[in-house]
Amino acid sequence: MPTPLLSLTDIHYTYAGTTVPALTGANLELFPNSRLGVLGYNGSGKTTLFLAAMGILKPNKGTITYAGTQLKAEKDFRTLRAEIGYLFQRSDDQLFSPTVIDDVAFGPLNLGKTPETAQRIAAEKLSLVGLQGFENRITHKLSGGEKKMVALASVLAMQPKALLLDEPTNDLDPDTRERLIGILKDLDIALCIISHDWDFLDKTCTSFLNVTNGTTKSAECIPHTHVHTHQGGNVTHNHV
Repeated sequence: MPTPLLSLTDIHYTYAGTTVPALTGANLELFPNSRLGVLGYNGSGKTTLFLAAMGILKPNKGTITYAGTQLKAEKDFRTLRAEIGYLFQRSDDQLFSPTVIDDVAFGPLNLGKTPETAQRIAAEKLSLVGLQGFENRITHKLSGGEKKMVALASVLAMQPKALLLDEPTNDLDPDTRERLIGILKDLDIALCIISHDWDFLDKTCTSFLNVTNGTTKSAECIPHTHVHTHQGGNVTHNHV
């Protein structure tokens, strides 16, 4: 069996000021080039699991391993953050530079690229996500969907080995959503995607993880709703 690129094992976490755990024994395994969809209702612990994976919050208990190395201290997460791109649920939490090109070039510059190389990479990724010509636009004046695609370009500019995407279809119009599906399908890296858009997950992922009240369970397929004719009439119900 292949070794996971990223694994979270028996993760427990309770936010300060609360008594109800956000995660209780949660597990996640992301393998190289795999496509994992993460399902769950609001408040189930999905985003908390991603924040733990990136070392943004420290679990009260549990083990996080990246590329075969267990991560404990803050310094241990530096390689992971350089090699795994994280798309935040809210793009405004991720974009902070005056212009679009500056936001997308920031990551490559941090990796030691020259300004010229960073600008070239940024322009390439903006073109990839359909935002060629946006280089000198003011980031905070963009629409929500445009900001989302700029944020995606910024994580792709890091040339990651994997992406963690938290609700990537939020704020996207139908055409941009379809473009995003095509972009993700063409990527030759691992993807882990949180989304309430089950059709989107069905088109981009091949395995699934349910998060319920801070616990996790593998799922073979996405839940879906059907209307069937029964003796008592049409009944809408979920299949899992």
